[in-house]
Amino acid sequence: MEIRPYEERDEAAVAALWREVFPDAPPWNDPVDDVRRKLRIQRELFFVAFEGDAIAGTAMGGFDGHRGWVHYAAVAPRSRRRGVGRALMARVEEGLRRIGCTKLNLQVRGSNRDAVLFYERLGYSVEDRVSMGKRLETT
Repeated sequence: MEIRPYEERDEAAVAALWREVFPDAPPWNDPVDDVRRKLRIQRELFFVAFEGDAIAGTAMGGFDGHRGWVHYAAVAPRSRRRGVGRALMARVEEGLRRIGCTKLNLQVRGSNRDAVLFYERLGYSVEDRVSMGKRLETT
């Protein structure tokens, strides 16, 4: 397995992976749009894992100076249980640590018990928080 920073040539494979792994994503989470937005901000925290020539997973980190976040941590079904997710998370954590991040957050759908268990094995804990959001119109 190889993990490297995202490159523009990865766009189609990343979009296909996200559509496969997140089939119920809302329409405003268009994979191509999300990739292109990420490339404008901290692109060095966007990682792609490959097994041979096939994409195995992705993870995107972000840091606002106070807290870090992980988004689009995704592993292809055929690549699961082989350390891909663990390696991607370690790479994101290292990238965030290097720029001064001391606390990392992520969100998991409450119904995704397997994801919760995965992150707990990596040392994350469920925190008593209410997740809130607001859609913003962009121009």
